[in-house]
Amino acid sequence: MSVACSTVMKMSRTNPALIALCATIVLGWSHAATAEISAVINGKSYHVNSSHNWNEDNYGLGFEYRFDSRSRWHFIAMANGFRDSSSEMSYMAGGGLHRRLFQWQRLGDLYVDVGLNAFLMTRRDVNDNRPFPGILPSVTVGNRHVGLNLTYLPRAATQSMVSADIVDPTVSGIFFMQVKFDIDHILPRR
Repeated sequence: MSVACSTVMKMSRTNPALIALCATIVLGWSHAATAEISAVINGKSYHVNSSHNWNEDNYGLGFEYRFDSRSRWHFIAMANGFRDSSSEMSYMAGGGLHRRLFQWQRLGDLYVDVGLNAFLMTRRDVNDNRPFPGILPSVTVGNRHVGLNLTYLPRAATQSMVSADIVDPTVSGIFFMQVKFDIDHILPRR
């Protein structure tokens, strides 16, 4: 595992998101019994009221680590790589503070979480692939095996980050969807 991480770090000296992804993997490898690690599959986006033909197939991979918490509030760490709306590879790494709104044990521990995610991200069309910060709201609906992460990027954020109104003055926001799968059961425990 450490050989793979050192190789990734050598290859990514200029990309802190890849380094954070490696750190998230290592963190999850030796995680506590009640914390959770999930593999994330980045998937789809929807550009609201867009007149431009954006890439809405934002496929990629990542990880999400939910720290142990005895309250309804919990911290997460995350890192992802995916094809962005311009069909270029983008990387992000960060953390979030989420609150469990509901949990129904009768329905296989079905839950709804809401929160904010703060991150550093790289995009070719923003700052020439140098990391820039972001903070976005998110909602997760899932159970102990699988979850759906939904994030919303409002119009003001798209305009300030990528000057999307120059390319597409009609876009009024972006919804982004990820699916996450619990992988705790395949990781060795200490």
